[in-house]
Amino acid sequence: MLKLRYDDVIYIGKREISISSPTYFIADVASNHDGDIERAKELIWLAKESGADAVKFQHFKAGNIVSDYGFKHLGSKMSHQESWDKSVFEIYEQYECNRDWTTELVKTAKEAKIDFLTTPYDVEAVELFDKYIPAYKIGSGDITWTDFLEVIAKKNKPVIMATGASDINDVERAVDSVLKHNSQLVLLQCNTNYTGSLENFKYINLKVLKSFAAKYPNMVIGLSDHTPLHATVLGAITLGARVIEKHFTDDHHRAGPDHSFSMNPETWKEMVGRSRELEISLGDGVKRIEQNEVDTAIVQRRCLRLTRDMNAGDKISNDDFESLRPAPKGSIEPYRMNQVVGKTLKCSKLAGDALYEYDFEG
Repeated sequence: MLKLRYDDVIYIGKREISISSPTYFIADVASNHDGDIERAKELIWLAKESGADAVKFQHFKAGNIVSDYGFKHLGSKMSHQESWDKSVFEIYEQYECNRDWTTELVKTAKEAKIDFLTTPYDVEAVELFDKYIPAYKIGSGDITWTDFLEVIAKKNKPVIMATGASDINDVERAVDSVLKHNSQLVLLQCNTNYTGSLENFKYINLKVLKSFAAKYPNMVIGLSDHTPLHATVLGAITLGARVIEKHFTDDHHRAGPDHSFSMNPETWKEMVGRSRELEISLGDGVKRIEQNEVDTAIVQRRCLRLTRDMNAGDKISNDDFESLRPAPKGSIEPYRMNQVVGKTLKCSKLAGDALYEYDFEG
């Protein structure tokens, strides 16, 4: 069986995304434009000002993504749709992102100097946006639509794929579908419960990122998340995630399916700030005395110090030294005391003096 290859470094525009690069943050506006192009443009600017690397929209047409008949015959609304005050089809229809806005939104993103992305939900959208976007995002709901995944993969742009509400077999099938045509894949762990409930933390399962890393070594991984605040994001980055996607709004209290569980400019800024601190603090894994610890190593460590005045020619016994702070550079540390006992001083020293290699004959 042919082994499928994938890249360990992905470029979205000029931005490198890899385990050694800063995390790439995607602000998902989704339906939070509320059908108003001016709101959509304002959210682009707010996302940039809040520290997002990319702003993302979702382009679907109600008739191409949901079956009105099918949802009406489910018997009742399910999951996050239970709170919707209209039919599922009507809500999707109401919150379509007007494709006539495209050039204006792309222009605004360019002015704001933020990457413009979308999640396309039909082939028409893929073809329309291909000339505008540097990468594609695939929503979790399409992980089993392998024909569609291959259409996107063949565009030969980075593919960011969420894996919510799926098992490892679904993930493997989808990954294989993309990698047959395109080595630029970012794999996102995701839990697709859109309620924003604190109960959801127990379902986020960040350790799946470790499983992804074991199955696909060095593949770029990330997290698409809907929980409040920053715990999941910081945990994901610690586990190797370098792409983070969260929903973005300016007001949690607006009507609309996505506002309640979205981040706002204040929480987004804080998330990015805490994440940048974490990235710096993760380091390279090499245990060393760090530059800012050099003085601390002197003042907190102990060295061998004489308990009495001694003359050149005297031999050192166990009673002639003790282990005390500080330990100047080059002084003999306590773990080497057995190497000192019985040696002869070649210079006179005072009680309290630190002992050094050059104090002894031989």
